[in-house]
Amino acid sequence: MDYTLPEFLAHAIALEHEAAERYLELADMMEAHRNDAVSALFRDMVRFSRLHHDSIVERSKGIVLPTLRSWQYRWTQPPEAGGEEAFDSTLDAYSALRYARENELRALDYYASVGQHSSDPEVKRLAGEFAAEETEHVEALEDWLARTPRPSATFDADPDRPGSR
Repeated sequence: MDYTLPEFLAHAIALEHEAAERYLELADMMEAHRNDAVSALFRDMVRFSRLHHDSIVERSKGIVLPTLRSWQYRWTQPPEAGGEEAFDSTLDAYSALRYARENELRALDYYASVGQHSSDPEVKRLAGEFAAEETEHVEALEDWLARTPRPSATFDADPDRPGSR
């Protein structure tokens, strides 16, 4: 994945925008079903994504970014958007945190991979910086997970059992 700086910034802006939109949709859905704890968690994730998005937009000032169509993105699914498993109105806080952590891990892997394979020193530097920021998000989510009661579940339904990831 060798990007020019404008291509990389365009991808990063799209990634963070998509993440904020997804988390907002999930927060609204949880709120509508009075699942307030999970709604609040997803609203925190909206805030993280928007802050990161805005900082990337600010860094992009003065750089002409390409307008990318959906088929031009170098991913099959935006790294922070996750799957449909969180669109369950009965989602518990622990599972929502796991969902968010997996999204942040995918974003971390994406940015780390871009940095690793880039020949552009500025892309390499920014990708490393963005990966570090995603690492902070993962660590925050892991702290929340450690403080959040796990739902009771049978072994087969346990989201942390070996092979479930």
